[in-house]
Amino acid sequence: MTRAYVAVGSNINPEENVKKAVHLLAHKTRVIGISTVYLTEPEGRSGQPPFYNLVVEVETEMPPKDLKYRVLRIIENDLDRVRTEDKYAPRTIDLDLILYNDLALQAEDLTLPDPEILRRPFLAFPLSELSPELILPGTALTIKQVLAGLSQARMKPMDGFTQLLRKEVSNGCKS
Repeated sequence: MTRAYVAVGSNINPEENVKKAVHLLAHKTRVIGISTVYLTEPEGRSGQPPFYNLVVEVETEMPPKDLKYRVLRIIENDLDRVRTEDKYAPRTIDLDLILYNDLALQAEDLTLPDPEILRRPFLAFPLSELSPELILPGTALTIKQVLAGLSQARMKPMDGFTQLLRKEVSNGCKS
């Protein structure tokens, strides 16, 4: 089994869509960790609702591209994700494979580890919660070194929602 980390984000009906996405992910992989859910302001555009962001640690036997296209994209489609050229548009759900074991990969449709980990606190901090001793594959950077250059100031932990989500997933995804 391979450990993979999936970033989850939503700013359209986020409580409902994040919960559904994590439940669907738990049905298609083995969820072994759920970071704190954070409320964050959207990047790149003001005037839209805040995001719920978290990272989910899973175990899978699927290769990374299968995980991305046969699981994550299917879940996004099931939750009515609409992809546009505007990468800052509001979304029902966004599922990104950000880390896949110790694989360093650069392909047209997938880069691992996700380079955004280095600049986006809502990826790096949740990832560090799940894997505090992580060394980013293909680099000599530890997650602690990455965190040293980032701020959590614009991230509000949603402890109650996080606990509810973890409890539901550990109880077999009962709603």
